[in-house]
Amino acid sequence: MDSPRNLLLLSVLLVCTLALASAGDIVHQDDTAPKKPGCENNFVLVKVPTWVDHEVETEYVGVGARFGPTLESKEKHANQTILTLADPPDCCSTPKNKLTGEVILVYRGNCSFTTKAKVAEDAGASAVLIVNNRTELFKMVCEPNETAIDIKIPVVMLPQDAGASLEESLKNNTSVAVQLYSPKRPLVDIAEVFLWLMAVGTILSASYWSAWSAREAAYEQDKLLKDASDEFPSTEGTGSSGIVDINMTSAVLFVVIASCFLVMLYKLMSFWFVEVLVVLFCIGGVEGLQTCLVALLSCFRWFEQSAESFVKVPFFGAVSYLTLVVSPFCIAFAVVWAVFRRISFAWIGQDILGIALIITVLQIVRVPNLKVGTVLLSCAFLYDIFWVFVSKWWFNESVMIVVARGDRSGEDGIPMLLKIPRMFDPWGGYSIIGFGDIILPGLLVAFSLRYDWLAKKSLREGYFVWAMTAYGLGLLITYVALNLMDGHGQPALLYIVPFTLGTFLSLGKKRGDLKTLWTRGEPERPCPHIQLQHSQ
Repeated sequence: MDSPRNLLLLSVLLVCTLALASAGDIVHQDDTAPKKPGCENNFVLVKVPTWVDHEVETEYVGVGARFGPTLESKEKHANQTILTLADPPDCCSTPKNKLTGEVILVYRGNCSFTTKAKVAEDAGASAVLIVNNRTELFKMVCEPNETAIDIKIPVVMLPQDAGASLEESLKNNTSVAVQLYSPKRPLVDIAEVFLWLMAVGTILSASYWSAWSAREAAYEQDKLLKDASDEFPSTEGTGSSGIVDINMTSAVLFVVIASCFLVMLYKLMSFWFVEVLVVLFCIGGVEGLQTCLVALLSCFRWFEQSAESFVKVPFFGAVSYLTLVVSPFCIAFAVVWAVFRRISFAWIGQDILGIALIITVLQIVRVPNLKVGTVLLSCAFLYDIFWVFVSKWWFNESVMIVVARGDRSGEDGIPMLLKIPRMFDPWGGYSIIGFGDIILPGLLVAFSLRYDWLAKKSLREGYFVWAMTAYGLGLLITYVALNLMDGHGQPALLYIVPFTLGTFLSLGKKRGDLKTLWTRGEPERPCPHIQLQHSQ
């Protein structure tokens, strides 16, 4: 792989490592509010199926208020109730229409949420659906100066588009009925287990490929030296190997530039901008899938000749015949995914392209020693925390989570994610992990296996098993935290970096290898010339 293709992949990598938050389906405007008597409910998502003229229609999703009674968790226990439109629409004063246990549809604004609920309750409503003035949901809390709150009917907020649709049906003099219930999510969904296996398996595969390539390069170097070759191959000199070593400066600049890209994505997030990201992802995915397939097929003797025969292609340089054969399939795969990416099983294609891209990046990009790895992961650790948590103070929302979800774009999140649909979750949705949560710690894990192989250490005596286990535990803790935080997006590197980096540093110090790991990054090997002279 020559330098233009490396540059292309690194450019895509910069965009791909932006979405570092393992975000769940969370409600927007996650403002914290102190609990008080009568206003201490947990915020829960509410399913609102509808019937128009006794025919099943759309099912909407709302969010329950901090106040009022808790909703039924099972659909069979929830009552089907007639819906009516408030008059006046804001329900800040007594409704003109007589209510006898109907659910009342009101609009947000002009008075507090609790005032609307109390007015509707006194008028005889059995529940209140409050329509937000935006397409997102908002967590309804009590006013700071309110006391002795005693709301006895459920209050649920719906997004603006859902309210407009229900209002249109009601104004057409049709009968509209709704049902309100809030099913509980399982503590752990099997999708998270599969996602964990995907992340760990991707790093495992990439690490072995990287270590095998490094060992082959070392053998080739020793062979050249033994043959008294005048050319001394090195990481910088072997352009054909296509390896890019990260240095201290680029480790810091990478995170700084990634932050600038993240802010740009946040500010420019729209439908067309997500389309640009889809194109970039497809380019990187094609390159990654092609590289992985060529490397895999080259292991079979039927493809050896085509893999070792090259033709010169403009811009890309020397390209094997096997690559030319595989490339059309990879391009077609990416194009088909891009066209049909909104269908229910498109996540399979996205994950295939994403895993291939990640493995290729971990094969090409390397940390030369533990010092660079420590700086890179430490910067990424702070980057992740800042853009998930601290950014709320400046932007009033988590920039990382907004970008990962693709808010304001009309799309179901950006494509730079591995995702699996939650199989046993009544709310559906996806369990996701950002590419950066795999690539950045994966660089350190791959480094550990390269060191072990070059130092001829067994799995038990080496660092790879410990680094791989530490990554797996860190990611596992991330999903535990995600479930404990009720689906709120978590910066995975907050948990992964201390586990992975801390284990590596502690073990290196204990075994006395820390100085070598920190500076050289590979064991000292005696020169073959000297060995040859001694044998003679």
